[in-house]
Amino acid sequence: METSDILKKVRQIEIKTRGLSNHIFSGQYHSAFKGRGMAFSEVREYQYGDDIRNIDWNVTARFSHPYIKVFDEERELTVALLIDVSGSNEFGTQKQYKESLMTEIAAVLAFSAIHNNDKVGVIFFSDKVEKFIPPKKGLSHILRIIRELIDFKPESQKTNIAEALRFLTNAMKKRCTAFLISDFIDSGFEDALKIAGRKHDLVALHIYDHRDQELPDMGLVRLFSKEMNESIWVDTSSKQTRDDYKRHALKRLDTMEQALRRSGVDFARISTNQDYVKPLLGLFKAREARR
Repeated sequence: METSDILKKVRQIEIKTRGLSNHIFSGQYHSAFKGRGMAFSEVREYQYGDDIRNIDWNVTARFSHPYIKVFDEERELTVALLIDVSGSNEFGTQKQYKESLMTEIAAVLAFSAIHNNDKVGVIFFSDKVEKFIPPKKGLSHILRIIRELIDFKPESQKTNIAEALRFLTNAMKKRCTAFLISDFIDSGFEDALKIAGRKHDLVALHIYDHRDQELPDMGLVRLFSKEMNESIWVDTSSKQTRDDYKRHALKRLDTMEQALRRSGVDFARISTNQDYVKPLLGLFKAREARR
């Protein structure tokens, strides 16, 4: 893609997603995700029912009356976006490709984060970590992220979610809010998911296409897997073939959802043929309701 085309695309995504984050998501994002800890705010006189562990003994001794330290939740977060850039995301039979949907969602989350004065970093992954952009604040940083999302070319087409999660666990020393954005066409990542979920506030966004789960009746067709770099001929007119394909896809989906639930990871599923606003808001509101 030419530089002028990239900048034009960046601008288009900025206008759309920045507007959404300012008018729709920022308030929900702010209340759905907690800060990293507690920051000292003030000292006041002890009141019945206060936690005695917060007594400020120096001030208490000075005034011969108990005083306690008051803490406010730190609002500033560090946000990490884990973006799947494997070959299976260059697919979409509905409104858009999975990779373009991921780009818009990542941009919305990034703009919501900087609106809240949070730092944002990105991990691009395939079956390895392709690129790490350390967390920073500011509009120019977000626009760089969007530009990378649009024009990034991975070295590998395969997927290894566990590797990305291990990198997150090791690279981000302090607790952060991490969004894992993937089509989850992978397996064997539950242990890494549990470890990352214990250290960080991990949220999964499953991006999928309708045809990931169902084959249409189109007769004899050639299906190509970019991740495996191979193609096979499939007789889609066979009901048995279509049923087997769907059964396998639903089993993979169930395995993924069970792994997320067992790991205590919040998640939302977003299809290439739907508006992502509703599922994202639903996720944010569900988290807010539990606080």
